[in-house]
Amino acid sequence: MNEDLEKKLINRINELYHKKESVGLTEGEEIERKKLHQEFIKNFRAGFKQDVENLVIIDKNGKEITSEKAKKAQRKKGLRKD
Repeated sequence: MNEDLEKKLINRINELYHKKESVGLTEGEEIERKKLHQEFIKNFRAGFKQDVENLVIIDKNGKEITSEKAKKAQRKKGLRKD
């Protein structure tokens, strides 16, 4: 998701939150809020997963200690040559 869409999503979620706290939401707005929240969580998890899969861990002696599961994901994405 690009930054503009993500900002619009967050802004709309915040608008609905503030309206819910002040005057309440209509049934349609509550459905929209839940849908937007689910989309936000889905995008957050996807981004977090990508960050973790791209992580390379090096110990204090300079030896790579990245988990095999992460290495496998990195190979699948073409990020590793080993």
